[in-house]
Amino acid sequence: MDLYKLKVIITSTREKRGGIAVANWFVEKVKKYEGFEAEVLDLMKINLPMVHEPNHPKLGQYMYDHTKEWSRKIDEADAFIFIMPEYNYGMPPAMLNAIDYLMREWMYKPAGLVSYGGISGGLRSAQMSKQVLTTVKVMPMSEGVAIPFFTKYINEDGVFEPIESVTNSYQILMDELMRWTKGLHYMRNHFLD
Repeated sequence: MDLYKLKVIITSTREKRGGIAVANWFVEKVKKYEGFEAEVLDLMKINLPMVHEPNHPKLGQYMYDHTKEWSRKIDEADAFIFIMPEYNYGMPPAMLNAIDYLMREWMYKPAGLVSYGGISGGLRSAQMSKQVLTTVKVMPMSEGVAIPFFTKYINEDGVFEPIESVTNSYQILMDELMRWTKGLHYMRNHFLD
């Protein structure tokens, strides 16, 4: 069976980001999920500058190597997971910037959202992200993983140890993401020019 390509995108670019523990936990779990081949795309390491391409992304006429590489990575994906904190009631600026670089490469693919933060669990970030993602024709799942007070679950070794409800949310999200991945993969291969 061919595996679907899942890109796990870590969206925080802070130097001492606590969310890397959440990302590590998620990636370890998703490696065992049947049907996906996961690759981590860490926006801190990718380090895209603020969008400065001279042409609109709908044209696909990229001038810079970092854009061409980002385009290649997103184009080959069948699905996405965004692991995100909440900044001032909104999505991380690096995530918005990364989305804005491209257009066609995102289209007709599903995305799961894993948010973390304080009392809201990053849900305001997730909600804002949905509006942006649907504009580039990404289908965000209504199911998600929201982790309130996430630092309480990071042990002294920096390992995230979630409560049962978070683990249950992971399974629900991944099962729904797989359904949409299969459906949209079929659609992209049979109904789009």
